[in-house]
Amino acid sequence: MKLLETYIMRRVGQMFLVALLPVLAIIWTTQVLQRINLVTDSGQSIGSFAKLATLILPSIIPVVLPFAIVIGVTQTLTTMNNDSELTVIDAAGAKRGVILRPILILAAVISAFSFFVDNVVEPKAKSAVRQMVAAAYADLLSTVIEEKNFRRIDTGLYVQISERLAGRVLKGLFVVDERDPAFQLIYYAREGAVDEKGTSLIMHDGEVHRKTPNGDVSVIRFDSYAFDLSDLTQNRGQATLRAADRELPFLFNPDTTDKDYIAKPGSYRAELHRRLTDWVLPMVFALISLAIAGDARSHRESRLHPMVAALVFAFAIRWGAFYAANQIDTNPIFISILYAIPIIASLLAIVSLASHKRLSLLAAGSDQFAAVWRRLQRRFSRSAGPSPGGGA
Repeated sequence: MKLLETYIMRRVGQMFLVALLPVLAIIWTTQVLQRINLVTDSGQSIGSFAKLATLILPSIIPVVLPFAIVIGVTQTLTTMNNDSELTVIDAAGAKRGVILRPILILAAVISAFSFFVDNVVEPKAKSAVRQMVAAAYADLLSTVIEEKNFRRIDTGLYVQISERLAGRVLKGLFVVDERDPAFQLIYYAREGAVDEKGTSLIMHDGEVHRKTPNGDVSVIRFDSYAFDLSDLTQNRGQATLRAADRELPFLFNPDTTDKDYIAKPGSYRAELHRRLTDWVLPMVFALISLAIAGDARSHRESRLHPMVAALVFAFAIRWGAFYAANQIDTNPIFISILYAIPIIASLLAIVSLASHKRLSLLAAGSDQFAAVWRRLQRRFSRSAGPSPGGGA
């Protein structure tokens, strides 16, 4: 690789990282904070929370990478144009490939990395997250519930304990079970304990109130009562894997006996085609950025900042691909649309680069927007008038 190409690649790579890392940190922080309840509700340690936060990261990286390459390419080329470096390169008779080649090589490497993360790392991380959350809640009743606080441990099931003793013994039990719409059960017991398997809550010396929807209440006292927890512990201790948690080979050849696949076969089809198209977006966005900011331009030319124009185009492509992927679940015709979006966008950019012209539709829109913005600025300046102490 020539010295000039290395110089361009280094500058674009540095700007790519400058754009990637802060945005990635912000999005990652918001995603992690949404799962802070795992610590507060299930009593997990800070180490477990840190592990969960690390496992969330692979699901964010492929989303941010394409937009970071847009910012890296457009900002670098715009700066080089403002410093007249692109003009000097053209005047020296250098081929346009000197600019295109290092950027496209970098975009290809980023696309390959995105494919690896999206299809290898992310499914394993998501599966680990589901297993971790399931394990965290599996022993919720016997070890985690705080004393003298109501806690919902399942939909329609609430528990309060007065005191926790050694040997899994619980004092002052109060249980509300509203899972059956035909009646409501309220249990009181002086003490109880969860068996070693975690499938039953054995309550001693208490009573159960049974209330029907019409208001009838029956009260039964008991010396010993076993409250079944088997369904709860099975559901909480085992994670159900969804389409997004599966690895690529499974999506190509799903297990026809898998319960989730039987219930939602369309989601697996949609996930497969999403994975096969999302990874090319860094390359597509790099082509778009080059078509917008890849040539020398006069400083007097009225236009939006190339980064703004490129990001508008990138967001439109990303939204279109996202919409098409979601529709595949119910309408397979969107499969062809999903593949057509990056192909058409790439062809438009390649034609623009080959003809040494900006994307005409985007260029016209940018110029019109810039003209409207200048008119608004002039009107605002006239309406504001001179400052109170501005003249003699």
